[in-house]
Amino acid sequence: MMRPLPNPVMEPFFVAYLAAWAVACAAALALVARDPAAFSLTRPAYRRFLLVPWKLASFVVAAAGLALVAPYTGDPTWDRTDATFQSVLTYLGAPWAVGTLYLALRGRATAKAAYVAACAWLFGASWSYDLYILLRDGAYPPTWAANIAASSVLYLSAGLLWNLDWRPGRGVTFSFLEADWPAAAPAASFARVAGYAAPFMAIAALSVAWFVWQR
Repeated sequence: MMRPLPNPVMEPFFVAYLAAWAVACAAALALVARDPAAFSLTRPAYRRFLLVPWKLASFVVAAAGLALVAPYTGDPTWDRTDATFQSVLTYLGAPWAVGTLYLALRGRATAKAAYVAACAWLFGASWSYDLYILLRDGAYPPTWAANIAASSVLYLSAGLLWNLDWRPGRGVTFSFLEADWPAAAPAASFARVAGYAAPFMAIAALSVAWFVWQR
Protein backbone atom coordinates (compact mmCIF):
# COMPACT_ATOMS: atom_id res chain seq x y z
CA MET A 1 0.00 0.00 0.00
CA MET A 2 1.42 3.38 -0.99
CA ARG A 3 2.38 5.62 1.90
CA PRO A 4 1.30 9.30 1.82
CA LEU A 5 3.96 11.69 0.59
CA PRO A 6 5.33 13.58 3.60
CA ASN A 7 6.21 16.77 1.66
CA PRO A 8 9.92 15.98 1.53
CA VAL A 9 12.63 18.60 1.04
CA MET A 10 14.81 17.29 -1.75
CA GLU A 11 18.34 18.31 -2.54
CA PRO A 12 18.53 20.96 -5.29
CA PHE A 13 20.09 18.46 -7.69
CA PHE A 14 17.13 16.09 -7.43
CA VAL A 15 14.64 18.94 -7.79
CA ALA A 16 16.38 20.03 -10.99
CA TYR A 17 16.72 16.46 -12.27
CA LEU A 18 13.05 15.67 -11.60
CA ALA A 19 11.97 18.89 -13.31
CA ALA A 20 14.21 18.21 -16.30
CA TRP A 21 12.95 14.71 -16.99
CA ALA A 22 9.33 15.72 -16.33
CA VAL A 23 9.64 18.45 -18.97
CA ALA A 24 11.39 16.03 -21.33
CA CYS A 25 8.56 13.49 -21.01
CA ALA A 26 5.89 16.17 -21.40
CA ALA A 27 7.56 17.34 -24.60
CA ALA A 28 7.69 13.77 -25.92
CA LEU A 29 4.00 13.25 -25.18
CA ALA A 30 3.19 16.55 -26.90
CA LEU A 31 5.08 15.47 -30.02
CA VAL A 32 3.15 12.22 -30.22
CA ALA A 33 -0.20 13.90 -29.50
CA ARG A 34 0.43 16.52 -32.16
CA ASP A 35 1.24 14.04 -34.92
CA PRO A 36 0.60 10.43 -33.85
CA ALA A 37 0.86 9.16 -37.43
CA ALA A 38 4.55 10.10 -37.42
CA PHE A 39 5.30 7.47 -34.79
CA SER A 40 4.93 3.77 -35.62
CA LEU A 41 4.43 3.18 -31.89
CA THR A 42 0.84 4.37 -32.28
CA ARG A 43 -0.10 2.23 -35.28
CA PRO A 44 -2.21 -0.95 -35.23
CA ALA A 45 0.70 -2.78 -36.87
CA TYR A 46 2.80 -2.26 -33.74
CA ARG A 47 0.08 -3.66 -31.53
CA ARG A 48 -0.10 -6.75 -33.75
CA PHE A 49 3.69 -6.92 -33.62
CA LEU A 50 3.58 -7.08 -29.81
CA LEU A 51 0.74 -9.60 -29.68
CA VAL A 52 2.61 -12.35 -31.50
CA PRO A 53 1.91 -15.32 -29.17
CA TRP A 54 5.50 -16.14 -28.21
CA LYS A 55 6.24 -12.49 -27.37
CA LEU A 56 3.13 -12.16 -25.23
CA ALA A 57 3.82 -15.48 -23.47
CA SER A 58 7.45 -14.60 -22.73
CA PHE A 59 6.36 -11.24 -21.34
CA VAL A 60 3.81 -12.85 -19.01
CA VAL A 61 6.37 -15.36 -17.71
CA ALA A 62 9.08 -12.71 -17.24
CA ALA A 63 6.76 -10.20 -15.55
CA ALA A 64 5.35 -12.82 -13.19
CA GLY A 65 8.84 -14.02 -12.31
CA LEU A 66 10.12 -10.51 -11.57
CA ALA A 67 7.08 -9.68 -9.45
CA LEU A 68 7.42 -12.87 -7.45
CA VAL A 69 11.13 -12.53 -6.77
CA ALA A 70 11.22 -8.75 -6.14
CA PRO A 71 10.56 -8.91 -2.35
CA TYR A 72 13.39 -11.42 -1.92
CA THR A 73 16.20 -9.44 -3.59
CA GLY A 74 17.12 -7.48 -0.48
CA ASP A 75 16.65 -4.19 -2.37
CA PRO A 76 14.11 -2.08 -0.45
CA THR A 77 13.35 -0.02 -3.54
CA TRP A 78 12.30 -3.04 -5.58
CA ASP A 79 8.88 -4.41 -4.78
CA ARG A 80 6.11 -6.16 -6.69
CA THR A 81 4.57 -2.89 -7.79
CA ASP A 82 7.57 -1.38 -9.57
CA ALA A 83 8.66 -4.79 -10.85
CA THR A 84 5.24 -5.13 -12.49
CA PHE A 85 4.82 -1.69 -14.02
CA GLN A 86 8.41 -1.59 -15.27
CA SER A 87 7.85 -4.96 -16.92
CA VAL A 88 4.72 -3.61 -18.64
CA LEU A 89 6.46 -0.43 -19.78
CA THR A 90 9.37 -2.46 -21.12
CA TYR A 91 7.12 -4.79 -23.08
CA LEU A 92 5.11 -1.93 -24.55
CA GLY A 93 8.01 0.36 -25.35
CA ALA A 94 11.35 -1.42 -25.58
CA PRO A 95 10.88 -3.13 -28.98
CA TRP A 96 9.93 0.19 -30.56
CA ALA A 97 12.47 2.33 -28.69
CA VAL A 98 15.42 0.03 -29.43
CA GLY A 99 14.46 -0.33 -33.09
CA THR A 100 13.84 3.39 -33.55
CA LEU A 101 17.14 4.42 -31.97
CA TYR A 102 19.01 1.94 -34.15
CA LEU A 103 17.30 3.32 -37.25
CA ALA A 104 18.05 6.89 -36.13
CA LEU A 105 21.75 6.04 -35.90
CA ARG A 106 21.52 4.75 -39.46
CA GLY A 107 19.78 7.93 -40.62
CA ARG A 108 16.50 6.09 -41.23
CA ALA A 109 14.38 7.57 -38.41
CA THR A 110 13.58 11.18 -37.66
CA ALA A 111 15.09 13.18 -34.83
CA LYS A 112 11.56 13.49 -33.35
CA ALA A 113 11.14 9.73 -33.30
CA ALA A 114 14.59 9.27 -31.75
CA TYR A 115 13.78 11.81 -29.03
CA VAL A 116 10.49 10.12 -28.14
CA ALA A 117 12.22 6.72 -28.18
CA ALA A 118 14.93 7.95 -25.81
CA CYS A 119 12.31 9.34 -23.43
CA ALA A 120 10.32 6.09 -23.60
CA TRP A 121 13.49 4.14 -22.78
CA LEU A 122 14.48 6.33 -19.84
CA PHE A 123 10.95 6.54 -18.45
CA GLY A 124 10.41 2.78 -18.68
CA ALA A 125 13.82 1.82 -17.33
CA SER A 126 14.40 4.57 -14.78
CA TRP A 127 12.19 7.62 -14.39
CA SER A 128 8.98 5.71 -13.64
CA TYR A 129 10.89 3.85 -10.90
CA ASP A 130 12.24 7.13 -9.50
CA LEU A 131 8.77 8.65 -9.37
CA TYR A 132 7.25 5.61 -7.69
CA ILE A 133 9.90 5.53 -4.96
CA LEU A 134 9.54 9.28 -4.45
CA LEU A 135 5.80 8.91 -3.98
CA ARG A 136 6.13 5.76 -1.87
CA ASP A 137 8.96 6.83 0.44
CA GLY A 138 8.96 10.61 0.20
CA ALA A 139 12.55 10.77 -1.00
CA TYR A 140 14.32 10.45 -4.31
CA PRO A 141 15.84 6.95 -4.50
CA PRO A 142 19.58 6.87 -3.77
CA THR A 143 19.81 4.03 -6.29
CA TRP A 144 18.64 6.22 -9.20
CA ALA A 145 21.99 6.30 -11.04
CA ALA A 146 22.77 2.60 -10.60
CA ASN A 147 19.24 1.76 -11.70
CA ILE A 148 19.66 3.61 -15.00
CA ALA A 149 22.57 1.35 -15.97
CA ALA A 150 21.15 -1.91 -14.64
CA SER A 151 17.64 -1.43 -15.97
CA SER A 152 18.90 -0.18 -19.33
CA VAL A 153 20.74 -3.46 -19.86
CA LEU A 154 17.48 -5.32 -19.27
CA TYR A 155 15.54 -2.84 -21.41
CA LEU A 156 17.95 -3.25 -24.33
CA SER A 157 17.91 -7.03 -23.99
CA ALA A 158 14.10 -7.07 -23.98
CA GLY A 159 13.94 -4.76 -26.97
CA LEU A 160 16.26 -7.01 -28.96
CA LEU A 161 14.49 -10.18 -27.82
CA TRP A 162 11.05 -9.00 -28.92
CA ASN A 163 12.46 -7.83 -32.24
CA LEU A 164 13.77 -11.28 -33.15
CA ASP A 165 12.28 -12.45 -36.40
CA TRP A 166 12.61 -15.16 -39.02
CA ARG A 167 12.28 -14.43 -42.72
CA PRO A 168 12.24 -16.94 -45.61
CA GLY A 169 15.56 -16.98 -47.39
CA ARG A 170 17.24 -14.89 -44.68
CA GLY A 171 16.76 -16.84 -41.48
CA VAL A 172 16.81 -15.16 -38.08
CA THR A 173 17.13 -11.39 -38.07
CA PHE A 174 15.91 -8.36 -36.16
CA SER A 175 12.56 -6.97 -37.26
CA PHE A 176 13.80 -3.38 -37.30
CA LEU A 177 16.18 -4.31 -40.13
CA GLU A 178 13.18 -5.01 -42.36
CA ALA A 179 11.47 -2.40 -44.52
CA ASP A 180 8.02 -3.28 -43.15
CA TRP A 181 8.95 -2.91 -39.46
CA PRO A 182 7.11 -3.03 -37.10
CA ALA A 183 4.84 -5.41 -38.99
CA ALA A 184 4.69 -8.93 -37.55
CA ALA A 185 6.34 -11.58 -39.71
CA PRO A 186 3.82 -13.91 -41.37
CA ALA A 187 5.62 -17.00 -40.03
CA ALA A 188 6.39 -15.77 -36.53
CA SER A 189 7.33 -18.86 -34.54
CA PHE A 190 9.34 -19.08 -31.34
CA ALA A 191 10.87 -22.38 -32.46
CA ARG A 192 12.62 -20.54 -35.29
CA VAL A 193 14.22 -17.93 -33.03
CA ALA A 194 14.63 -19.87 -29.76
CA GLY A 195 18.38 -20.34 -30.05
CA TYR A 196 18.90 -16.62 -30.53
CA ALA A 197 16.39 -15.69 -27.85
CA ALA A 198 18.17 -17.74 -25.17
CA PRO A 199 21.05 -15.27 -24.53
CA PHE A 200 18.66 -12.35 -24.06
CA MET A 201 16.50 -14.39 -21.68
CA ALA A 202 19.64 -15.49 -19.83
CA ILE A 203 20.64 -11.87 -19.22
CA ALA A 204 17.36 -11.22 -17.40
CA ALA A 205 17.53 -14.48 -15.44
CA LEU A 206 21.15 -13.96 -14.39
CA SER A 207 20.47 -10.36 -13.37
CA VAL A 208 17.66 -11.44 -11.05
CA ALA A 209 19.73 -14.34 -9.71
CA TRP A 210 22.59 -11.97 -8.93
CA PHE A 211 20.32 -9.66 -6.93
CA VAL A 212 18.94 -12.59 -4.95
CA TRP A 213 22.41 -14.01 -4.32
CA GLN A 214 23.63 -10.62 -3.05
CA ARG A 215 20.85 -10.55 -0.46
